[in-house]
Amino acid sequence: MRLFKKKTAARTYDRENKKPVIKASICNGEQVVGFKDLHTGKMEEVMLIKSPADLARFRAMYGIGTEEEITKEY
Repeated sequence: MRLFKKKTAARTYDRENKKPVIKASICNGEQVVGFKDLHTGKMEEVMLIKSPADLARFRAMYGIGTEEEITKEY
């Protein structure tokens, strides 16, 4: 039984120059979520997505609401 919850520090990202993106593999279905630079197109991978709970944790970490769409790229 856990008495104290581990606090996650709220992180930020540059909302003007980066957007959240899920990068999915066609071959094995592996999904990685991160941020794509709008100017260079370079992807900064943050974490592996194994379940919907992982995506919810990513949204909570960076303050991305459920109404905001995270695009998926293959």
